[in-house]
Amino acid sequence: MFKLPSSCLKLGHNLIDEIDSTAEIAANSPRYRRRSSTFIDGVHDLSEDKSSMAPAQLYSTMSGRLFHSGRIVIVLVGPPARGKTLGVKTRIFHLGDYRRATLGPGIDIPEDYFFVNASPTSIMLRQKILKKCREDIYAWLNHENGQVAIYDAVNPLSAGRGSLAREFAKHDVQTLFLESYVNDERILQDNARSVKISSPDFVGMDPDEAAKLYLQRMDIKIPNFQSMDESHLNYVKMINAGERLQLNNVSFGYISYRIVFYLMNLHIKSRRTFFARAGTSAHHDSYKADASLSAEGVEYSHKMADALLEHREDERAATIAAGGSSAPLKPLTVWTSTRRRTVETSEYLGTLGYPIRQRSQMSQMNPGICEKMSERRIREEFPEEVKKHELDPYHHRYPRAESYHDLAVRLEPIILELEREQNDLLIIAHESVLRVLYGYLMACDAMDIPTLKFPRNEIIEIIPASYQNEAKRIPIHGVPHDIVAPSPEDLKIPVPASGAVSPMPGLASGSASGLATPSERPIPPAK
Repeated sequence: MFKLPSSCLKLGHNLIDEIDSTAEIAANSPRYRRRSSTFIDGVHDLSEDKSSMAPAQLYSTMSGRLFHSGRIVIVLVGPPARGKTLGVKTRIFHLGDYRRATLGPGIDIPEDYFFVNASPTSIMLRQKILKKCREDIYAWLNHENGQVAIYDAVNPLSAGRGSLAREFAKHDVQTLFLESYVNDERILQDNARSVKISSPDFVGMDPDEAAKLYLQRMDIKIPNFQSMDESHLNYVKMINAGERLQLNNVSFGYISYRIVFYLMNLHIKSRRTFFARAGTSAHHDSYKADASLSAEGVEYSHKMADALLEHREDERAATIAAGGSSAPLKPLTVWTSTRRRTVETSEYLGTLGYPIRQRSQMSQMNPGICEKMSERRIREEFPEEVKKHELDPYHHRYPRAESYHDLAVRLEPIILELEREQNDLLIIAHESVLRVLYGYLMACDAMDIPTLKFPRNEIIEIIPASYQNEAKRIPIHGVPHDIVAPSPEDLKIPVPASGAVSPMPGLASGSASGLATPSERPIPPAK
């Protein structure tokens, strides 16, 4: 599954430190590539010991490649602030990082770097940077079972793009150009404001003035940009953030069609996604028993809804107080599965006038014959299955059960619909479903997904950002401690138990930069 961050997906406050560190890595690494928000397809990011792989990869082979699809480079086209920072869920090679690594910290590019008639010094610098980036792309495709590489650069001239396609073709690599064409000044301003104002050049400046100055600089630095209209190249032109899509199909393959299908479901309008657990039922939390909420569960549904609505109003008031927009809040839509607990948890919000949508694909993961078994009994009856599960908890499935990968495949239509959604969205679901959706939006490694924890006394808020989404936790006050974490009791099988912690450890401190997987960076509390 390909992923364009939210929009498909603001830089965290420590992105500059991140860039400096990646540039330093690049300068000293023979095979540098960027660990961006979507550095590796989570399905294929497995241990090198392929013999330990659990047999549940519906879309992949032992090599990690789709054997019938060939290899492909997606070449991004367009000046900065056009919303083309895609974060497709594969490995990305960002030419800007190579440029910073080559020049060194604090050194800007020559004024004529992007000019057609650049000086010999600038041309040699461009060629040196391009050569290293392409070498890393080929090394990844040829020696690391890579299949989709994202070549993130301006690529402003038609002649250069044609040369690039011919170069990749010599290495038996398909090329798909993807241009984000924007002539809507509002979108340009919004993109520049959200992506670039964390640059050292704009520290302390008014965001609107910083965005205006940045766009002026880009017009000066990149004066010769040619929009794509080459009839002999494969390209997709995304106009004004999904307003229109223009395709030129010379030789689209399977992956190209999947990318186009995905792009047709996207927009880059900012909206927030909230995750909340369903309330508790009158009976034991069981996959087979579709029980109604208990009185305690009904009370929880009211407290959860009130906490969310109060948080949204507080956020709007804080924005206005800081001199931001006084526009009304975005409409809020609620999604649930078709199971009673999730539906009934949403009913209070329904009485307040919020639209509720039921999605059958969002039912919890099927635990199979191991449901209600103790861990001791499972280890006694299925010792080989336990070993496989411990080696690969994301792909392994117990007898007659689903794996997390199976669940992710089932949720694919939901993910596409989530990308289409323009309202703020509250998802009320079982913890297993929240794990997969959170993993998608936050670009988690597949192996981290089964261990994510969503306590019932918190709502998790996902905030769209340019390179990686940010996450906050919203406390729900007054939730009894005994219902905070009542997921199935088994620690490892087949649905891990909930702990009384949020998806990321270390909650007492940390930033909202979102530039790491759950094991590395905490979710900050909502302010």
